[in-house]
Amino acid sequence: MKRILSLAIVAALAAGSFAAAPEESSFAAEAAAFGKVLDIWPEGKMPGDAPSGPEILAPGRPYRDFIYRNVSHPTLTVRRAPGDGVHPAMLICPGGGYFMLAWRLEGMEIAEWANSIGMDAFILKYRVPGDGSVALMDAQRAVSWMRHNAKELKIDPDKIAQIGFSAGANLTARTAGSFKSRKYEPVDEADSSSSRPDATLLIYPAGLFKGGFLARPDRDMTLDGLNAVTRETPPAFLTQTEDDFCMVENCIAYYLACKRSGVNAAMLLAPKGGHGYGMRPTGRDNDTWPEVAAAWLKRTLGF
Repeated sequence: MKRILSLAIVAALAAGSFAAAPEESSFAAEAAAFGKVLDIWPEGKMPGDAPSGPEILAPGRPYRDFIYRNVSHPTLTVRRAPGDGVHPAMLICPGGGYFMLAWRLEGMEIAEWANSIGMDAFILKYRVPGDGSVALMDAQRAVSWMRHNAKELKIDPDKIAQIGFSAGANLTARTAGSFKSRKYEPVDEADSSSSRPDATLLIYPAGLFKGGFLARPDRDMTLDGLNAVTRETPPAFLTQTEDDFCMVENCIAYYLACKRSGVNAAMLLAPKGGHGYGMRPTGRDNDTWPEVAAAWLKRTLGF
């Protein structure tokens, strides 16, 4: 069975896709040409609910983006870094409030950056809309699936970073905080591999406190239980600006929780920049975050 799966992965990476493309459009064509698309769940075994109706890939705002809506078919879009051999890997979780995915701004452009620093990129198309519960299943499965199939994918199973933006950062924190409690019953051998990322990057995170995305922190800046930090939490890089409507306290609280638990953490804060900028240089006070994050990643993962 393992050999059959291995051959299937190699064939898909070389010549095709496990997953059906969204509705035909110029946006779908651009997305399809960007990388190889792989299913993360065996057919008929995906746990949890999924939206009904077709997935939609269409123009969106801000920043000339295009977005996915009504995602019911979770996949990984794989884009290899230059060079042969085994690479570290980056699992990318676009944001969108758990009701859409900012696919170009916080997905494809981040994959290109990951490739530029020597990492293979895996963009996670996770299920939306929802409250994040099925998205967490998809993220846990993605990390386990990547690690289990590392040899065929030519990635280092001990150097898997997960990066998220806004709701995707929320999902990344949830993945980091729940690796000891899988949110679905195992469906195959891949689920025997750990779902713990080796490093995380939370970019303008949202909703790390109880009460939703715009909830204010309590006096002790207590994180929601799903985002809890322990001494086993993966190393974390965080960045946010003080004028972010999702509140810079999300970043600060997670960083302080890491420090209290002895977790390797780095944080880049700045006064102005807002929310939802991805990695595009727009004159923000934290425009340099990709350079700082790249240096931190290379030091933390050792590549």
